[in-house]
Amino acid sequence: MAAVDLSDTLVIGITATALFDLSEADRVFRAAFEKDKETAVRDYRAYMLEREHDNLADGTGMPLVEALLGLNQYQPEGEAPLVHVVVMSRNSPETGLQVLHNIRRKGLPISRHAFTGGESVVDYLDTFDVDLFLTTRSKDAQKVIDAGSCAAATLKEPPEIHVKVPEGQVRIAFDGDAVLFDEGSEFVYKTAGLQAFEKHEDSKKDEPMIDGPYAILLRKLSRLQERLPFSVEFSPVRISIVTARSSPSEMRVINTLRHWGVYVDEMFFLGGLEKSKVLKAFNSHIFFDDQDLHLETVSHTVPAGKVPYKSDSPLNKLGGRKLCLM
Repeated sequence: MAAVDLSDTLVIGITATALFDLSEADRVFRAAFEKDKETAVRDYRAYMLEREHDNLADGTGMPLVEALLGLNQYQPEGEAPLVHVVVMSRNSPETGLQVLHNIRRKGLPISRHAFTGGESVVDYLDTFDVDLFLTTRSKDAQKVIDAGSCAAATLKEPPEIHVKVPEGQVRIAFDGDAVLFDEGSEFVYKTAGLQAFEKHEDSKKDEPMIDGPYAILLRKLSRLQERLPFSVEFSPVRISIVTARSSPSEMRVINTLRHWGVYVDEMFFLGGLEKSKVLKAFNSHIFFDDQDLHLETVSHTVPAGKVPYKSDSPLNKLGGRKLCLM
C-alpha cells in the first residue's frame, strides 16, 4: 500500500477516554491497581472482556469528531481527506475491543488506531501527523505542549447541557492569549495589572503577537476552509475567538489575525464578562482556554478543553492569582 500524504489534511488524535465515557473502567483499574499492582492488569482485562459489547456513552470530544468527519463528504476527488481522526488508547488491542465495537456501531469512519498496552500514546503523535491531540490525561497534554509538537488539551467532563449546533456545521471557539497567541501579554496583565496591560497592547497594536500553542492549528483550520467548496463567509467551519480583552487592547488581536491571513467568523471582546453565555449562544463543539477560572463554568455548557502552559512558563508561578483577564 502506498504511503498516505496527510500534510494537507486536518488530523485529530483523540484518546479513547476523550471520545467515549470510560470513567467507570478507569475507576475500576485505579482501584485494582491501588489494591494489588500484580493482579490489577489481569482483573482489568477480565472486566473489559466481560463488557466488550456494551454500549459506551459519548465522551467530551465526540461531537467535534462527528462534525469534523462529516466534512469529508466534500472531499475533492483524487485528493487527500479533509479530516482524519486517529483513536489512541493505553489499552491493549484486546481490552480495546469495546472501543472498536462502539466506533463501528456509531458508523464513525475511523480507520486508524493506536493501542499501546499501557505505554503513553504521546510518542506516536508524530507518526500519525497529528495537528490536535485531545486527551483526558493532563500529564500527556503537558508533555505535548512542552515538546511543541502540536496543539493539545485536557478535556473536561461532558457538559450537563447539550447545545444544538446547526446541522452540517463545525463550530470551534478559542481563547486568545496563551492559546492562539503567546503568553507575553497575559504575563504583563498578571504582573502589572489592567492599566499597564491596556497601555502595553495599545502601544503595540500594529505589532503582531507571537504564535501561541494553537496558532498552527488555526492556520490548518483556515486551510480546511479553503479546501471546502464554499466561500469563507459561508463555510460550514465557523471559528470564534472569545476573549476577556476589551478596548483599547482589541486592535492588536485583529491586526495579528490579519497579519496571519486567517479569517475568523466571530470575535467577542468581553471585558471580563462571563464567557459561558456567549459560547452557549455560539453553540460551539468545543472551546479551548488556558484558565480554570473560565473553564469551571464554561464546561457545564459546552465541551471544553484546557490548554496547559509550558512547564517552564513563568505563568505557572502566578496561577493562583485571580488576575485572569485573558
